[in-house]
Amino acid sequence: MTEFFIEHFINLSEGMKYLMTFLISMIPIVELRGAVPVGTALGLDTLWILVVSIIGNLIPVPFIILFARPIIRWLKKTRMFAPVAKWLEEKVEKNKDKITKYEKLGLFIFVAIPLPGTGAWTGALVASFLEMRIKDSFPAILFGVVSAGVIMTLGSQAVKFLISLF
Repeated sequence: MTEFFIEHFINLSEGMKYLMTFLISMIPIVELRGAVPVGTALGLDTLWILVVSIIGNLIPVPFIILFARPIIRWLKKTRMFAPVAKWLEEKVEKNKDKITKYEKLGLFIFVAIPLPGTGAWTGALVASFLEMRIKDSFPAILFGVVSAGVIMTLGSQAVKFLISLF
């Protein structure tokens, strides 16, 4: 099964590889942290991987900041999505204290650390629930995403180099 995916991904055109990297960076949880290693594994240009991943990761952010709370409130009223809405609220509550203590700096640090559960989507959710204004939260998330992108790019290139030694 893995061979099937690898064979098909490697045979994609360069434009499709960049599009795939872009789309992966928009996926919650995976985000830029998954897109950069994928782009690197596909042999794409390092700078363009970073640029495409940052843009893709940032596109959903303003919409999340503006619409997350009303959508979560609506989801909580449905039988099918109430557990998901509750899970999202719990995730935000868990990370809320880390961010409220330092506000913009806390949001930046939270998004910049490339660990599972951190990132632009969760940062935007927390900003939405904290009722942070988009003009205050978006720059913090932007710089956090750029920082995480640089960290992931350096890490991916280091792994690529180490693999090339063998």
